Amino acid sequence: MSANSSLPPEVPEGALDDTTAKRIEALIEEEEGAQNRFSGWLGWLGTGLALAMALFHLWAAWDIVPTTTLRFAHVGFAMGLGFLLFPVARRWRHRLMPWDMLLIAASLYVTWYLLWGGDAIGVEPLIDRYVFPEFQDLVVGWILVALVLEVTRRATGWVMPVVAGAFMLYAFFGNLLPPPWQHQGYGTERLIPHLTITLDGIFGTAVDVSASLIILFTIYGAILQMSGAGKFFVDFSFAVTGGKAASAGRTVVLSSFLLGGPSGSGVATTVTLGTVAWPMMRRVGYRPDDAGGLLAAGGLGAIISPPVLGAAAFLIAEYLKLGYLEVLRMAAVPTVLYYASLLFMVELDQRRIGAAGKGGEAIATEGAWALTKKYGFHFSSLVAIVVFMVLGYSPTMSVLYAMVVAVLLSFLRAESALWPKRLVAALAAGAVQSVGIAATCACAGIIVGVITLTGLGLKFSEIAIQAAGGSLVVTALYTALIVWIVGLAVPVTASYIICAVVAAPALIKLGVPDYAAHMFVFYYAVLSEVSPPTALSPFAAAAITGAGPYRTTLQAWKYTLPAFVLPFVFVTDPDGVGLLLAFKPGMGWGDVLWQILLAAAGLAAMAAACQGFARRALAAWERVGLGIAGLLMVFPALAEGSFGNALPAPHWLGLALGAVLLALQWRGPRAATAG
Repeated sequence: MSANSSLPPEVPEGALDDTTAKRIEALIEEEEGAQNRFSGWLGWLGTGLALAMALFHLWAAWDIVPTTTLRFAHVGFAMGLGFLLFPVARRWRHRLMPWDMLLIAASLYVTWYLLWGGDAIGVEPLIDRYVFPEFQDLVVGWILVALVLEVTRRATGWVMPVVAGAFMLYAFFGNLLPPPWQHQGYGTERLIPHLTITLDGIFGTAVDVSASLIILFTIYGAILQMSGAGKFFVDFSFAVTGGKAASAGRTVVLSSFLLGGPSGSGVATTVTLGTVAWPMMRRVGYRPDDAGGLLAAGGLGAIISPPVLGAAAFLIAEYLKLGYLEVLRMAAVPTVLYYASLLFMVELDQRRIGAAGKGGEAIATEGAWALTKKYGFHFSSLVAIVVFMVLGYSPTMSVLYAMVVAVLLSFLRAESALWPKRLVAALAAGAVQSVGIAATCACAGIIVGVITLTGLGLKFSEIAIQAAGGSLVVTALYTALIVWIVGLAVPVTASYIICAVVAAPALIKLGVPDYAAHMFVFYYAVLSEVSPPTALSPFAAAAITGAGPYRTTLQAWKYTLPAFVLPFVFVTDPDGVGLLLAFKPGMGWGDVLWQILLAAAGLAAMAAACQGFARRALAAWERVGLGIAGLLMVFPALAEGSFGNALPAPHWLGLALGAVLLALQWRGPRAATAG
C-alpha cells in the first residue's frame, strides 16, 4: 500500500542500519509474502479494500451472518487483496500487472458465483449440487482451487501449494497405489465439489476459524501495535529488571512474555526485542549466536502465550468443540513453565558471563512506576479478552469489546491516541496480516478435504500404531517426529491442521484424551518456528546480531529444548493432564501442584545440562546426570513404562540425583555473577 517499511511498528526506522533492515524485511516476507508498496490511487485502493475486509468482519462479529456467506466472503477478500498486494514474482514488485487484474477479476467472479450466481450454491439445497454438480460448478470449482493455490504461493511460498497438489493427485490416483495407502480413486465430479462446494474442503473448519476469530485477533494486535503497547512493554521490562546491561537476558524473557501474549507473532516479537536488546546483550558479553538464540526463543513464546496464542490455538477450540477460554486455561501452565525454563537458562547465562569477568553498566531508562503511571493502561490488553470471556461473552464478542477498550484507552495519552487516520491504518494493517493466514487455511482445507474423502487419517493412525507396536511412548515419539517434519515445510497453522487430522487420532486411539493429543500436536507444530529451513525467528535474530543463521538456530534449540520435552507429559503420564489444568478421576489441586513443581524442577535440571553450567561449569558426566535427573522428574511415567516395576517412583530418584549433583557443585569455587 504505502511505501512504509514492513518492520513491526514498534521498531524505529533508525534502530537498524539499512542492510540489516533489508535482511530482516526479506525474512519477514518469507513468512508474510513480498508485498507491493503502492502509492497514489493504487495505495488508496489497497487501503480501501483492506479496510472493507476489516469492517465486514467486524460487522459479522457484531451481527448474524450466515456461515457460508462469511466463509465465501472471507476467502474472496483474501484472494482479491492477496493478488493486489502480493506480486507474482519479485521482479514485478510494486507494479499492478495485467495478470494481477485478471486474477482479481476471477476472484470476484468466483465469490459472486458462490454467493449469488450459482442458484442453489450458498443456500440449503447445497448438498444437491454436491451430489449432482453442473458443468459450470466444476469449472468454477477448478478456478477456485487454482486461485487458492496461487494466492497461497504468493503469500507463503511454494511449499504449501505443492503439498496440496500432491494430496489432490493422491485423491485422483490413489487406486494405483499398493495397500494400505490404496483407495478407490475419485474423479473430478466427486473431488472438486467436495473441495469447493461443501464445508469439508476449502471452506472447512480452518477457514471458519480464520473468518470468525483469527482475523479479529490480527486486527486487535494491529490496534495494540499502533497505540504503542509493544514499545511500552519493552520499556517497562527494561525498567523492571533494573535498566542494567547485565539484566539484558532477564529483560528479553519478561518483555517477550508481555509483548508476545497480545501479538501472537514469533518473528515480529523477535525483531522488536532484538533491535532494542541486542546492544545491551553484546555489551554484557553475550555471543551473537547465543543472543540470537535467546531472542528467537523469546519470540517463539508469543505463539504459545495467552491471550492470543498462535492462529492454531483457535483451531484447537473448534476441532474439539471447546470454548476458547478452555484452550487458554490449558495453555496457562505450559506457558509459565516455558518462560520459567527460559529464565533458568538466562540465570545460568548470567553466571557464565559473570565467571568470564563480564559486567554491565546501568542503562538510562525511565522508572517502572513512572512508565506505569503514563502508559499502564496498556496492561489491559493482557487481561481484557479473558475478563470478557469470564463474564460469559463469546470469544468473538470478547475480542470485539477488547478492541473498543483499547481504542478508548489510547486517548489517555496524546501520543498513543487512535484518531481516525491511525485507526484506519490499524484496521487495514490487521486485514492485510490476515491474508496469509486465510490463504493458508483455505489451502490446508484442500489437504484436509482429501484426507476426509479418502480416509487417509484413519489409515495413517492404524499404520502408526502398528509401526510403534502399540506402545504409547513410541507412538508419541513418532507423532512428534511427523509433526516436526511437516512443520519444516509449512507454516505452524498448516502444520497443526494437517497433523490434527492425520497424527492426533493415533494418540487418541491409544487412550490419550483428545485435548491432550491436540495440545501435543500444537506444541510440536510451534517447534517448527525454530527449525530450518523455516526457522524464520532465528534467521531474523541472526540478521540483527550478525551471527550465522544456523548457529543461531542451534542456540535457539538449546534454549527451547527443555520446555519442548514437556508436551510428552501430556500424553505419556496419566497425571500429566494436570499441567493442562485438567483432572482425571480422583485427582485434586494438590496433585496438579505437585506435577507443576516436578516439571519446574526437571526443567531447571535440564536447563543446567543444556547450558553446561550451574554453580560453576559442569563436567560432561555432571551434564549427563542432570539431564537424566530432569527427565525422570518431568515424566516419571515414561521411565516406569520403560523399566516396569524395576524403577519405582522415578521422580524421587530424579530429585535425589539432582540434589546430589547440585551438592557436589558446592565443593568447587562459586562462579561470579553478572548482576
